[in-house]
Amino acid sequence: MRMRSMTPAPATVVLALAASLWHLTVAQQTPYYMHRCERDDPQVNDCLRFAANKLTHHLRDGGIPEIGIVDVEPVVVDEISIALGSGPDGYRATFKNIEAFGVSNLTFVNVRSDIDSLQFQMTIEIPKIKARAQYKSSGVLLLLQASGAGDYWGEYDGVKAKIYIKASPYQGDDGLTYLTVDQTKMDFSVKDIKMGVENVANQNAIIHAAMNLFINTNAQELLKEMKPQLRSKLTEHLHDFMQRLFDRIPFEYWLE
Repeated sequence: MRMRSMTPAPATVVLALAASLWHLTVAQQTPYYMHRCERDDPQVNDCLRFAANKLTHHLRDGGIPEIGIVDVEPVVVDEISIALGSGPDGYRATFKNIEAFGVSNLTFVNVRSDIDSLQFQMTIEIPKIKARAQYKSSGVLLLLQASGAGDYWGEYDGVKAKIYIKASPYQGDDGLTYLTVDQTKMDFSVKDIKMGVENVANQNAIIHAAMNLFINTNAQELLKEMKPQLRSKLTEHLHDFMQRLFDRIPFEYWLE
């Protein structure tokens, strides 16, 4: 009986099988804190929003030791300054060692993406951020000498931020794809603000009360003065944090 010769499978079939097995392996290895999306899914932006919120939940709830990220709060800003008025008596204030709590309680409410160019636009909402810092001021405020130093506190309700990220891929030592953050932009708004100073050395109660009244009455204007520096520093923090995530989480865990 003549035996039928065995012809080798076409290379395309072998490659397709290998790719399928590889993707199946990656899917089986997808960690508990991730949710993988399909890039061709018409609802891929909704899927990415869900995945981002799932990851955020785990980061907020004790961090993710497997990728070396445990403590995500407080967010620390080293220093920002404001200036009100001009001349030698203009009011100047510097805020140092600013610690912000509540940032991780964010929710992604909208995601827009261009997967091919790796561009992402996101809108996030944060119910409340509490901040504290050391401050030092000089000059005149409300016709009163307002020089002094003490503690600053702030409560920011209804925070909304829009974020833009552009990335590029690189291959890791494990053969998987990772992302480099090429560009980060951010802007934010705050619905309601309460802020004040306390523990001010060598300041009488009348000046202290007048300062806090002025600060709360003009909270949005003060935030406007702080915003350029604050936005720049927060954008740097966001850029660095996203790079930490992208260096530790393969792109294949985000999208297939």
